[in-house]
Amino acid sequence: MTIETDLRQIAPAAQALDLSWLDAPTEWGVRGRPGKRGLTLDEVNVGSYGRVPEQSDSSDARPRGAAARAGVPRTGYRIRDAASVWSANATMLYEEAVQRQWSSATDIPWGQIAPLADDVERAMCQLCTFLTEVEFIAGDTPAQWLPKISNDHFETKLFLATQIMDEARHLDVFRKRALVNGGGLLRSSPSTNLRTIINARDFTEMSSIMHVQAEGFVQSMFRMGELVANNDVEKRMFRMCAQDESRHLGFGVMHLKYVLETEPERREEIHAYFDTAERTEPGHGTFGQTVAEALIILLGKGDMDEGSNRFLALQKRQANEYLHRLTVAGLGERRERMDPNLRRLLEPAA
Repeated sequence: MTIETDLRQIAPAAQALDLSWLDAPTEWGVRGRPGKRGLTLDEVNVGSYGRVPEQSDSSDARPRGAAARAGVPRTGYRIRDAASVWSANATMLYEEAVQRQWSSATDIPWGQIAPLADDVERAMCQLCTFLTEVEFIAGDTPAQWLPKISNDHFETKLFLATQIMDEARHLDVFRKRALVNGGGLLRSSPSTNLRTIINARDFTEMSSIMHVQAEGFVQSMFRMGELVANNDVEKRMFRMCAQDESRHLGFGVMHLKYVLETEPERREEIHAYFDTAERTEPGHGTFGQTVAEALIILLGKGDMDEGSNRFLALQKRQANEYLHRLTVAGLGERRERMDPNLRRLLEPAA
């Protein structure tokens, strides 16, 4: 006895049933099998369901691999080519993000924090004010791209959703640090470079400026958290944020690499994006003068000369790690046209 026969015996009204969905022209019998990391996206991206179209023909909410339906209203997805949004590591980064979520309320040992000298506390509060502001933009920006990307490229959408959660937790943890030790939020930043990020009109422009450059500069500072931090609370805070930030950089580098390989004619266009981004905060990188001064105090632990030397070391680290990411992506010639304020910080070419 068939399913159709069973259904028709349920009620007299069954004569009106359509049941054409039983014969949907999709692939049946495909089985995703759990691997060492469980049943990940890669394990179910098999058969026709794992074929990522270079150009999607879908402008509605249809999941990739499902049968299209005539007469369905468009949902508004206007970015339907893989080159605009794809990154080969998106599935891996999504799975890692889901598995490594943490809580700013319980995973940071807030109870261990102790009073600091007034100038040091103010410097940390100023840095955290800036970072809270940065993380708002880093969450708001990918959020505005989600409804524009076709569901045929859902891996990128899922990764961006985890980034939004990461950034929400970051702005949360930095705001808490500003308030937990008797200080508070201090002066906001000029926001020039932040506007450059959120005003991007193209996904690759946004990802290049935010993931590869701006978040990379912040990540370099997180990696020097042992020097910036005054206690185990702050060390843990920077360490956990750096863990998340690495995923964002990884996505951006691999997306840029994909674009350069599949659309090499966009090379000069992408250079133009970096030309603009590198000149938004001349002399202080991504920080601006106020935050640069706060970092000098924190890095020097009261010794301004030592703080200045360590801040210069941070700037050099930012510039060289930035060039390394660009080289991995296939844009190593960026060294020759990098903004002079950054180029002077680079190690000599090998």
